[in-house]
Amino acid sequence: MFVTDIRKEFYDVVVNQRVALFVSPDIDALCACKVLQALFHCDQVQYTLVPVAGWQDLGTAFMEHKEQYQYFVLINCGANVDLLETLQPEEDSVFFICDTHRPVDVVNVYNDTQIKLLIKQDDDLGVPSYDDIFRDDEEDEEEGEDSGNESDGSAEPSGKRRRYDEDALERRIERQRARREWEARRREILFDYEQYEFHGTSAALVMFELAWVMSKDTKDMLWWSVIGVTDQWVHDKIPHMKYVTDIATLQRHVSRHNHRNEDEENSLSIDCMRITFEYDLRLVLYQHWSLYESICNSCYTSCSFKLWSINGQKKLQEFLADMGLPLKQVRQKFNSMDMAIKENLREVIEESANKFSMKDIRVQTFAVHFGFKNRFLASDVVHAAAALLENVEKDETPADNFIKALDCLSRSNLERLHLGIDLAKRKLKAIQQTVASCICTNLILSQGPFLYCHLLEGTPDVKLFSKPLALTLLCKYLLKAFVCSTRNKRCKILPLIMAAPLDVEKGTVIVLGIPPESETSDKKNFFGRAFEKAAESTSSRTLHDHFDTSVIELKMEDRGKFLDALITLLS
Repeated sequence: MFVTDIRKEFYDVVVNQRVALFVSPDIDALCACKVLQALFHCDQVQYTLVPVAGWQDLGTAFMEHKEQYQYFVLINCGANVDLLETLQPEEDSVFFICDTHRPVDVVNVYNDTQIKLLIKQDDDLGVPSYDDIFRDDEEDEEEGEDSGNESDGSAEPSGKRRRYDEDALERRIERQRARREWEARRREILFDYEQYEFHGTSAALVMFELAWVMSKDTKDMLWWSVIGVTDQWVHDKIPHMKYVTDIATLQRHVSRHNHRNEDEENSLSIDCMRITFEYDLRLVLYQHWSLYESICNSCYTSCSFKLWSINGQKKLQEFLADMGLPLKQVRQKFNSMDMAIKENLREVIEESANKFSMKDIRVQTFAVHFGFKNRFLASDVVHAAAALLENVEKDETPADNFIKALDCLSRSNLERLHLGIDLAKRKLKAIQQTVASCICTNLILSQGPFLYCHLLEGTPDVKLFSKPLALTLLCKYLLKAFVCSTRNKRCKILPLIMAAPLDVEKGTVIVLGIPPESETSDKKNFFGRAFEKAAESTSSRTLHDHFDTSVIELKMEDRGKFLDALITLLS
């Protein structure tokens, strides 16, 4: 059931209880978790935080905590399957689900007692009406009564009884026909509703609005909700228009907070926090890197110049010359560049970018200033947190990485944030090199209804791409690069499926599908249902454990028949 008054129906209910908090490993969920933790600290609510990486984790976590807890809060997990069927809870357990995954399962929507959905109603949900998909069993009981009447009426004259039998039979046939029609229509309605997977309003933004309604919102909470929305944009989960409208909502909150703090002394204190709306460059981490490295490793500029080719490298040199920036300045760390150059750098870059047909080099975003020294863009923090969350360089458990990523979002932990930024640079370089080698060695194959690319075991940095966020970023980047470099017009409108080695000993690969590349696309992904059907029809050994249905694990030997089934299905 959708919660209409989030304060009354959610927060006031849990505020005097012990709560189990199940959080999915993505940046938006981490930010929503931070906002909720801050609210819980305000009101001294006891809670247990459990990171859950997939459905199996969620099941295990629930089994461990169901005895001690009655209230469960699920962040970015649980909305898109029938949760009661999955977890089989007791009747007094209550689940509050704040999840961006769409479509929301219809059983969750129409369960009034145990499932409470903390989901914004103005999202384009399109939930089918109750009568179209659920049917009471009264009709079946009537059928039973008809057949019972036949035997009771034995005292009646036989002619009358025969006519009565015929009437009853006709009524029953008519009812069965109506039921079959209703079931066929129900299947059709559910297929249309569940066909595409997409994402709704950021969970962090929903939690921030709860804090705002209760007048407990702080600048930290506002910054976390900014990061949550930016994460959806960086990892390509929402259409551009949705991003722009959410940013506009946040902008109103930012100006309200800045206005509130104008008179206070803390606007001058050394550890103050200031959030500003910026129309900044689409160059990753450029303030923490050199400008040259950032241009080379940003998806937008790299694909526009086609940097994997010799001509692309020449074009980049022309671009730098056009800006009139000395190479020595461009190649050194951004912080060390001359102040005179930095002052109007954005305008200079935008002017030259327009000449090189990069019209959208600037994007609406937010920056945060901690004191006088530290300035971060929202996307910097997203990349840093994602790199810490999926760190493969040390053999640490996913739970350790989860806590580190959560820590780097606090302003008291800037060292960890800088560590995350260094990891993010290495990750972005690895993505750039992998894209270049895939394009140059023609690893992307057109399979008919989709493009397919398989990273082989032994590829540099292949371990990094066994993680869903890193693979999503690579996939998005690779498809954009391929669309920029191919001459085949048909290939420009195809989606991409990518496979990367997951566990060599078990012989499994991680498979991810993304929709076709276009600025105007609605980001709806049909691969989730297609993967399920293809696995079913070929009895391939797959594991659909991720909260995103478009990410699955597959046995290496079954790859061939699985792909063949997908081609047949999507043709």
